[in-house]
Amino acid sequence: MESAKVSRANSKMAIRVQKGAWLETPGPGARVAIRDDIPVPTPSEGEVLVKLECTGVCHSDVYNILGHLPMTTHIAGHEGVGRIVEGKNSHWSRRIVVFAAEAGRNQVHLRVNNGLGGQPADRNRWLQNYCGKCEICAEDVTACPSQNNSGRDVPGTFQQYAVSPVEPLTMIPDGLDSMIAAPLLCVYSAIRKVDPKPGQWLVLPGAGGGLGHIAVQIAHRKGLKVIAIDTGEEKRKLCMDLGATSFLDFKTDDVLAEVKKLTNGYGAHAAICLSASRAGYEQSLSLLRSAGILVCIGLGKDDVPISPFMMIVRGLRIVGSSVGNKEEMSELLEMAARGEVVPMTKTYELEELNEVLKLVEQNKIAGRAVVRIP
Repeated sequence: MESAKVSRANSKMAIRVQKGAWLETPGPGARVAIRDDIPVPTPSEGEVLVKLECTGVCHSDVYNILGHLPMTTHIAGHEGVGRIVEGKNSHWSRRIVVFAAEAGRNQVHLRVNNGLGGQPADRNRWLQNYCGKCEICAEDVTACPSQNNSGRDVPGTFQQYAVSPVEPLTMIPDGLDSMIAAPLLCVYSAIRKVDPKPGQWLVLPGAGGGLGHIAVQIAHRKGLKVIAIDTGEEKRKLCMDLGATSFLDFKTDDVLAEVKKLTNGYGAHAAICLSASRAGYEQSLSLLRSAGILVCIGLGKDDVPISPFMMIVRGLRIVGSSVGNKEEMSELLEMAARGEVVPMTKTYELEELNEVLKLVEQNKIAGRAVVRIP
C-alpha cells in the first residue's frame, strides 16, 4: 500500500508530501490530477491529522469541480473515513474518524478501538468550522453563515491526509466498516424533518442513487410506503429489494398519474428530493397532497420556480436539510451497526477518480461510489 513520504523526529510523525486529487481551477470540463507531491497539513492546537482510508463521491463534489458551486480549495471531497495518526493528545492516536457531509458540510465521528482509554469530546459539531457565536448558531450551527465546508472552503477527502478539529469528535459503534460508514451520514435528518408516521406515502426522486437508496431503507424501517423514482432496471431492482412499495421510471412512466393512483388521488404526504435537477424538484412539488412537505437535499446548479398561489392554497411546506444533530446521527449509526441500513457501494481506486466523477455526473451509478485511498 502506497503511503505518504515521511520522516520521524522525537517519536512524532513528520509527514512532508502525500498523494491526492489536485484541482487547479474549477470550471466546465475540469479534471483532477492525481499527484504525489501535495503538502500534508500540520495539525494546530485542538486539531488532529487523519490518514484517510476511503471516501464517498457525490454530486456536490462534481458540481464543485465543474464550477457550478463556489469552491476555493484545490482538494474536493467530503465523505471520508480515516484513522487519527497525529495530535497534541496521545490518547487519540489509534482512533477512527469519519468525515461526512451533505452539501459539503463536514461531520466528524469517532470509533474507539477496543482496549483504548480516554473519552472523546462530548460535543457534536458537524461542520469543518463555524463561528459558534452568532444568532444563527444559537438556533442551528449547520446554517452558520460563517461556516467552512470540507472540499469547498477547506481541503477535502480526495487525499491521503487531512486535518480535523478534535472537539467535534464523537464515538460511533464498534464493528461498523469504514466502507459502510463513509456514505452513510447525510440523509437521516431529512427523513426526520418529514415527521414520518407509519403508513404514510413518501416519494423519493433520485431513489436509486447514493443517498436515495439509503433513504429507501430508513423510510421502510420507519413504516413509510415508499414510491421510489429513478430510471433503469438496475435501480428499479435495487430500490424494490431495499423495501420500496413501488418504483416509477421517470423516462417511461406517467409519474404523476401513477402516484395519484397509488395514493387514492391525494398525492404523497411528503417528498424528499434527492435529485439535483430542476425537473426533479418541479416534479416533487406536483406529487404532494395538500398540506404536504418537500424536503430539499439534492444540491443542484439551477434555480427552481415556485408558485406562491399553489403554496398558499394547498398549504405546502418546503424545508432544506444538510446534516443532522447528535441524536439523529447516533440513531442512524446504531441502525447501520445492527445491519438495518446497509449502503450498496461500488469501490474504485483513487487513480480512477475522474472516471468516477463522470459516472456520478451522468447518474450511472446505482448506490454509492466509494474511492479507496492508498
